Amino acid sequence: MIIYPTLELLDGKCVSLTRGRLDEPVLWHVDPVETARGFADAGAEWMHLTDINGLRGDGDNNALVEQIIRDAHIPVQLGGGFRSYDQVARWIDRGAGRIVIGTMAARDPNLLRRLAKLYPDQIVLALDIHDGAVVTDGWRESSSFTALSFLEAFEADPLAGVIVTDVDGLIDQRDASLSLITGLAAATRHPVIARGTVASVDDVARLKYVPNIAGTLIGHALLAHDVDLAEAIAMATTPNEPVAAFQ
Repeated sequence: MIIYPTLELLDGKCVSLTRGRLDEPVLWHVDPVETARGFADAGAEWMHLTDINGLRGDGDNNALVEQIIRDAHIPVQLGGGFRSYDQVARWIDRGAGRIVIGTMAARDPNLLRRLAKLYPDQIVLALDIHDGAVVTDGWRESSSFTALSFLEAFEADPLAGVIVTDVDGLIDQRDASLSLITGLAAATRHPVIARGTVASVDDVARLKYVPNIAGTLIGHALLAHDVDLAEAIAMATTPNEPVAAFQ
């Protein structure tokens, strides 16, 4: 299982969102570039980066994102309000390892399919769920899609993976989130990347036993020093011990 240490950028600073609220960021007094380099030094294979300004539609952190892509020394999985073919192509040309797409998939699914064919294994679907429905526009708009129908719509496309976020379960309901994500992971052939389920290394230990969970994003817990990245990576990459079958 791959650990994706995660940074979220707002106005050039590292933040975390409280229950997904774009207007209630928690500010971290760390240098984004140095923090990204630290992820590589701790042994991370990938990192995840989100441009919150891009999600909100009130600017961007393009220069900083480019610097992180250049200096992180590991591939960057990038999200943050991608709405067009040109945006996706531009960032892949600039060195982004993968592009994360959510709202575009709900509004223009054929464009997502086209991008997945042009950039196989570089497009990641963001599946964000609130009250049982897929939400878009930075979790501000509810759609008519159920999580399962949205997942099934792109089952045949060559995606790099699917990031599943249970917005209801962020921070204080991780057990419920894990149950939801487990069910969705069993329903798809795509590798599933869990978000919002890790607050301790013990959560990593639980998650790696779930079939078809290929990775997890960890942001707030790393910046708050609740999780040590090197320890989480060691836990995630240690072979699972045999599990006895129920009779």
